[in-house]
Order: sequence, then structure tokens, then C-alpha cells
Amino acid sequence: MSVAIQTQDFDLTTEVAALHAGNGGVGAIVSFVGTVRDRGQDQAISLMELEHYPGMTERAIEAMVDEAHKRFDILGARVIHRVGVLQPLEQIVLVAVTSRHRGQAFQACEFLMDYLKTQAPFWKKETTPEGARWVDARSVDDAALARWGIQAGNAAADV
Repeated sequence: MSVAIQTQDFDLTTEVAALHAGNGGVGAIVSFVGTVRDRGQDQAISLMELEHYPGMTERAIEAMVDEAHKRFDILGARVIHRVGVLQPLEQIVLVAVTSRHRGQAFQACEFLMDYLKTQAPFWKKETTPEGARWVDARSVDDAALARWGIQAGNAAADV
């Protein structure tokens, strides 16, 4: 399984080993682990809550992985995204990619993260000293995806 949406934490070493297992052609493994920030828009964040639509979210991310396979010469990919209530500095997302050579793995990993930030159906709510608020899409994330020839247009003008 290349995509998992889960509440529990993940172990990078275990996930990379599973992705690499049995594939002697792997010459490169690139991974990205994102964590919950403790600050957002100049405010402390005490917790973040992520929501999603089960089934729909997995299908959307699986389509992203399929697109990465079309665009890059990769052997495998694994995406784990956590949902539920998370504390600052907890792991929130893993993207791991295997390929024969590092360049393709780096590009595919970056592509998948850019795609996840703008196209995956997640909703984030941050709790700060001023209360809870939903996090809006950012134009910088749309711009990152545009590098890959994909126009997102999710973000309102950043304030």
C-alpha cells in the first residue's frame, strides 16, 4: 500500500525499509518528514487538528503517486499523512520515494509534497492563545505546484 491516512505516529526507518524491501534495483531513497510547527502567522500554536474525508483523501493521494510515477523514473513511493489532534513538533507527514538514481527520487519527493500541500483534501485547524482557526491555503504553495505545470488557484490573496 503506497498511501496511509492515520492517527498514529509512524517510524521512518520501518517505512523506508518496507518500501525498499525486495527491490535490488533501488539506488536511492529520498524521504521527507514534516512536523507540526509551534508557530503560525506570528502566534504560538498549542495544537493542530486535521480532518479529511476517508476514502476520498486516499484516492486523491494515490492519484498523486500515480502522477509521480508517470513524471519521474521512480520505483516506489510511500505517503503517510496523519489526521486528528496533533501537538507541536509531532510528525505529520512522510513522503518516501525510491529510484535507481537520486535525482529522480529528489524530484518526485518534492513534486509529491508540493501536490500534497495544495491538492490533498485535508482541513487544518490551529489552536493559538487567541482561539482556534482554520488554516487557509497559501499562494506560496500554489506557486510551488505551478513549477510542475499544474495550476491550483486554491489560495485567496495572502494577508
